[in-house]
Amino acid sequence: MPNDKPVDQGKLEAFQGKMVGDMGAAISAALVLIGDKLGLYRTLAEIGPASSLDLANAAGAAERYVREWLAAQAASGYVEYDRTTGRFSMSPEQAMVFADEGGPAFMAGGFEVLAAMFRDEPKVTDVFKSGKGLGWHEHDSCLFRGTERFFRPGYNANLTSAWIPALEGVEARLNEGARVADVGCGHGASTVLMAKAYPKSRFYGFDYHGPSIERARQSAREAGVEDRVEFEVATAKDFNGGAYDMVAIFDALHDMGDPVGAARHIRENLAPDGAWLLVEPYAHDDLADNLNPIGRLFYSASTMICTPASLSQEVGLGLGAQAGEAKLRKVAEEAGFTRFKRAAETPFNMVFDVRP
Repeated sequence: MPNDKPVDQGKLEAFQGKMVGDMGAAISAALVLIGDKLGLYRTLAEIGPASSLDLANAAGAAERYVREWLAAQAASGYVEYDRTTGRFSMSPEQAMVFADEGGPAFMAGGFEVLAAMFRDEPKVTDVFKSGKGLGWHEHDSCLFRGTERFFRPGYNANLTSAWIPALEGVEARLNEGARVADVGCGHGASTVLMAKAYPKSRFYGFDYHGPSIERARQSAREAGVEDRVEFEVATAKDFNGGAYDMVAIFDALHDMGDPVGAARHIRENLAPDGAWLLVEPYAHDDLADNLNPIGRLFYSASTMICTPASLSQEVGLGLGAQAGEAKLRKVAEEAGFTRFKRAAETPFNMVFDVRP
């Protein structure tokens, strides 16, 4: 025993019950990946109440596996089960989360991020012992896909309808025609979304990860906005172009080794009356206030992905995904920005309007 304190049997059993729930959630993640990849959620949402045979036939899968998968999904509360008819279905809310990838509530893509964490656990364990970092590019490729698919619904729901309008005078400039840099753009989901919403403006996406830039270019072609979007391999400290009316960083500043240096480079390449749109994971400044489901999600991701990424780079500040407003403000002020205002927020994000 770790100490000599007496064990409260009721508390022990309650904690074990929590572990059963946590293990059930963790093991369900692999099944979500299967349902997402095989289109089982989408098919069930489309055909309505169905037996395992109905779903298997419609999705082109083996019935015996589908039967067991459906039982696990029903036990998880991810699909509905009708005892009387023996059929499975999805509520509108379940369908939005698991079947509607273009919608604002889709979350199945985030399970690819979880898969990357398990695949990369040995690498992260090693850096725990060495104190070294682990670069973004050193992770399994499902992290890159999963990150895009996890964050894209939030951008779809908020970026052009709430976040940009919350920046004083910015949307009018975008409607008239502006130059915008999206730094740390990844697969370009945010860049393409802005390009579709503001056709008179030009957008430049930058990311140091070459394969992500290739995927971003493909996304721009598929969306029909390649005439006003350019993607280039570059870091946050050496992207070029100059005199941008707006520079945006979406959920990426905390991953950078030298966020102050990145912010300083943004200020140098921002028009005098330009705006820096900074979007970061939602967090309070006091750790105790982050001990909740959102904090659990982001601290865990930060341990496995964000902090190792920062520590792999120059400076290695290691802000972490729960940096909070005070630390982010300090980064901006050290880089020479004079105005820093929280313009909007969601349960997952804080949105800041930063000016020279």
